[in-house]
Amino acid sequence: MSTLTFLGGAGTVTGSKYLFDTGGSQVLVDCGLFQGLAPLRRRNWKQPPLDLDRLDAVVLTHAHLDHCGYLPVLVRNGWRGPVFTTEGTADLAAIVLADSAHLMVEEARQANEVGWTKHRPALPLYDAQDADRATRLFRPIDFGMVHAVADGVELEFGRAGHILGSAWAHLTFGDRSAVVSGDLGRPAHRVLLPPQPRPECDTLLIESTYGDRRHDDAAATALFANTIRRTAARGGSVLIPAFAVDRTEVILVELAKLVSAGEIPDLPVFVDSPMALASLRVYRQAVAKRWQEIRPELSDGDDAFDPGRLAELHTATQSMQANNPRTPSIIISASGMATGGRVLHHLKSMLPDNRHTIVVVGYAAAGTRARQLVSGAREIKIHGRYLPVRAEVRVLDAFSAHADADELLAWAATGPPPATAYVVHGEPEGAETLAERLENEHRWTAVVPRDGERVLV
Repeated sequence: MSTLTFLGGAGTVTGSKYLFDTGGSQVLVDCGLFQGLAPLRRRNWKQPPLDLDRLDAVVLTHAHLDHCGYLPVLVRNGWRGPVFTTEGTADLAAIVLADSAHLMVEEARQANEVGWTKHRPALPLYDAQDADRATRLFRPIDFGMVHAVADGVELEFGRAGHILGSAWAHLTFGDRSAVVSGDLGRPAHRVLLPPQPRPECDTLLIESTYGDRRHDDAAATALFANTIRRTAARGGSVLIPAFAVDRTEVILVELAKLVSAGEIPDLPVFVDSPMALASLRVYRQAVAKRWQEIRPELSDGDDAFDPGRLAELHTATQSMQANNPRTPSIIISASGMATGGRVLHHLKSMLPDNRHTIVVVGYAAAGTRARQLVSGAREIKIHGRYLPVRAEVRVLDAFSAHADADELLAWAATGPPPATAYVVHGEPEGAETLAERLENEHRWTAVVPRDGERVLV
């Protein structure tokens, strides 16, 4: 009998890891890093929760850290098996993992120098060599192609529309099959085409990041433009903590449209994240080559990602010069949840100043600084010191690359009912709400699995 074990992404939005065991083969779908609350982050440091000698392959649905960021830990512990991805995921995950390793090494160095850690010495979870070894294991396959990934296990990727390369994964083993949604994108995504319909399956794993919420695109666009206008009028700047992969590109496309329509002033736009700039190059290449995921209209005319006064900040010196903007500007910097990276230095400079505005444009997991800002925190701790929050804070969920509750249900219903739907990758309230709607509106058996639970598939 084949089994499925939930090793992460159950009861939380991070750390996605789903282990399929056919009795003869083991395949891990996603290999994500835990982020957010300290108890979750500490799980990254424990021994890998599976027998690496029995693991035949890893399948990555996309390149965000909470789905691929634990892979170098497997490599550091000696695993050398194949990692199956799409081409876009392979390109972006190489950037993401290298950046993650760099930040871990740098944060450990700073912690040891400044002394704001209880660990002596502070060590990185993994380093650049581990990340490089992990990316060398990537085996890209095309959307729609059926590929054997282990003895008796076949894989097909379908377009998920979340970030470039993102896919749902269809696994077939014997007379059984499963679909893992990964993270699903939105029909209104500004860069990518909508998710493809899911195929028939016995077992469905569906994400629930926004399982209890709806996005209002029109209201979000109007509020975004209004926020930029008001902030600039009082001499302030707008700081957007944005995921380096996809969110930065989506924001740039939206800014270009607003400038072109005369909805916002033509301000300098700084992209301050080496990873964001590297991923932007991948997106521009995808547009130029007309990849099947890209909205075709973006390939016509000028650079869709340039609002007009775009400046790319590559060096630390350039980043520091943007810390205290003297004239109104827009700064897009990673990380999106403000857990690390250059955005922390901008927050330190701009949070105490009521002229400025911080715009949170994506999901903020519990325990992150972005969640604290969303929740109305009056002080934020950065690099060992508390800073007052005097800047305006705006939350625009509609810029999220995650499908909302209605969109998740609509995608789930594109295929015949599975025997069981497991609602994963969501906080408890969102997951429970989506499971209830699947049961009540579609008469499905929908379960929110427990962390570590094993089920038959």
